[in-house]
Amino acid sequence: MPLMTSWVEAANAPDCDFPLNNLPYGVFDDGSGARMGVAIGDCVLDVARVDHGLDPDLFSAPTWNSVMASGPATWDALRARLMVLLGDPAYGAAVSPHLVAQSDVRLLMPFTVTEYTDFYASKHHATNVGTMFRGPENALPPNWLSIPIGYNGRASSVVVSGTPVHRPWGQVKRPDEALPQFAPSARFDLELELGAIVGGPSSGMVSVAEADEMIFGYVLLNDWSARDIQAWEYQPLGPFQAKATATTISPWIVTRAALEPFRTTSPERDRPLLPYLHEPGPMLYDIELSVGLAPQGASETIICRTNYGQMYYSAAQQLCHHTTSGCSMRTGDLLGSGTISGPDKDSRGSLLEMSWGGKEPVEVAGGQRCFLEDGDTLTLYGAACGDGYRIGFGTCSGTVQPAITLPDWASEATS
Repeated sequence: MPLMTSWVEAANAPDCDFPLNNLPYGVFDDGSGARMGVAIGDCVLDVARVDHGLDPDLFSAPTWNSVMASGPATWDALRARLMVLLGDPAYGAAVSPHLVAQSDVRLLMPFTVTEYTDFYASKHHATNVGTMFRGPENALPPNWLSIPIGYNGRASSVVVSGTPVHRPWGQVKRPDEALPQFAPSARFDLELELGAIVGGPSSGMVSVAEADEMIFGYVLLNDWSARDIQAWEYQPLGPFQAKATATTISPWIVTRAALEPFRTTSPERDRPLLPYLHEPGPMLYDIELSVGLAPQGASETIICRTNYGQMYYSAAQQLCHHTTSGCSMRTGDLLGSGTISGPDKDSRGSLLEMSWGGKEPVEVAGGQRCFLEDGDTLTLYGAACGDGYRIGFGTCSGTVQPAITLPDWASEATS
């Protein structure tokens, strides 16, 4: 599909994240209060103030949950109408007063997260982590090639890009110590992921095809992880406080419809999946992803380049599997893909893998990193690249702040 031209000139540049082909959804504040917006070029359209042709109540609150809950027919109608309003120059005079420069707005959480589940769906990532902790012969757990593995996280931990992230406190046990101690994490890490947002709710089990239809759109996602806390707590029930510090998402929801031309097939299976997980067609997307790390006062270094199309399980398969127990999915549920890693060292989506557990430091501007230091800013980038245009996600950033000062009762117990 070629570039679709807009009368908003900035949207027609080949390096623009937000052409008419994209039209991602977000929430912005230009000083007049939070409102629902659509990114086009270098502007944000105040969608409630134009002739969108839908029930105004869908846009009365600064969150996209009501639109998501209204179903695919509404999603399609809104996208089609926006393409007309922003593509046909005849509408320029009526619509342009409701455009705001992106440089003049603050971007907020685009939707209310109902629940959050994070998966472990990259074979390269799972193999790397398993090799470090169990050796190459036992790298993948016996169930990994058959089942999308995940855990239920904290919806309250999900924050929008730009929100500072404090280094977490927690129980850590070093190999040379007999007992754990309560301390700030010394092995704080990032995880490069893609988040799928559930639009339509489910009741009972859904197929992979039905699950795909339920997905409203996608965001970049950084699942901040405290590796030393995780190593002590994860057995026998898996991740808990190590993953509860924060989960940062990008502020723009890129719709499934915008990504449709970039579908790609899953990698070859090592063994057949059970029938309920069979895919009716390509379920992954060719999305180029990268991670930048900027130490405080230094320039950014790109430390990872990879692609979402390498994942072993798609978001639709994850969502399908999530419903098999009878678990109902709700509008606003967020599914993290799991760390997206490729086959090469520079395509690994976490510092745990890049530094191989801290043994091989990563070169960054002004020094090296095995894990994150205070003042480091992490930025995730992503785009599906078409013929003379790109479907961009914007950026997903967060800066690591020092651990909070403990209250007296906690510091006394720690000393």
